[in-house]
Amino acid sequence: MSPPALHPLNRAFHWAPPRGPYRRLRSEQASGYDSDGFFLLEDAFDPDTIQELQAEIDPIEAQVEKFLSTREDGKLFIARSGEITFTTHMVTRSERCRAFCAGPVFRDLVHDLVGPDVRLYWDQAVYKKPGAQDEFPWHQDNGYTFIEPQQYLTCWVALTDTDEKNGCPWVVPGIHRRGTLEHWMTDLGWCCLEKPEGAVPVPARAGSIVVFSSLTPHRTGPNRSDGVRKSYIVQFAPDGAQLRRSEAAGYESCDAPERQFRVLQNGAPPEASN
Repeated sequence: MSPPALHPLNRAFHWAPPRGPYRRLRSEQASGYDSDGFFLLEDAFDPDTIQELQAEIDPIEAQVEKFLSTREDGKLFIARSGEITFTTHMVTRSERCRAFCAGPVFRDLVHDLVGPDVRLYWDQAVYKKPGAQDEFPWHQDNGYTFIEPQQYLTCWVALTDTDEKNGCPWVVPGIHRRGTLEHWMTDLGWCCLEKPEGAVPVPARAGSIVVFSSLTPHRTGPNRSDGVRKSYIVQFAPDGAQLRRSEAAGYESCDAPERQFRVLQNGAPPEASN
């Protein structure tokens, strides 16, 4: 089988492996991230922290669901009323979410996997509702918005226990080393693979993080449980990262002050570097 085609903007990509010394990672986690493009950081947050985060997100997500229900088809891009919602930029609406994203767990992870100067790139809560029968297709995060450098970090925080029954992440190990793949739009979102070999599920307890590269192909399956599968997705990119929308378009800096704030500056929290 021929390898998948590359994204047209993906030229001369070279994967940069993580290098110690590490603040948070064990050597086997760093090795797994390098070779497979992901690892599971179990029980990164205690139950009280996750409960407080849910209490912060739930009413805002409910507003998103209410809005979707007013639309004629119940859809907005890839969000679907009663099935799946994407509540974006929580850090602009909640000081608790802002503090969570800038907290010590993420500061350590980005130090170990991104570098000494890092900004929050994106954050969103994704709620998959009971009975949602459609998968979220195979994609790379850098296939949705093409960022240079292509290699940044996604932290998929489980707010509820998640497994194959209610739509846990699945990943394809190893392909991240090729950089961003060609994507095509489907009714359910961007897609880069159809039936890849070697895909593995990554079930996670509430409070755990599925840590993976922006270049790791991943999907989530249907929710066949009777509860809402809740996750909070937090992404980090090197300071100076830029967005490019097309071959002809220029670059846009990923430094919107209200949401793409510095998490590390010279290896320390920004307030400690000033």
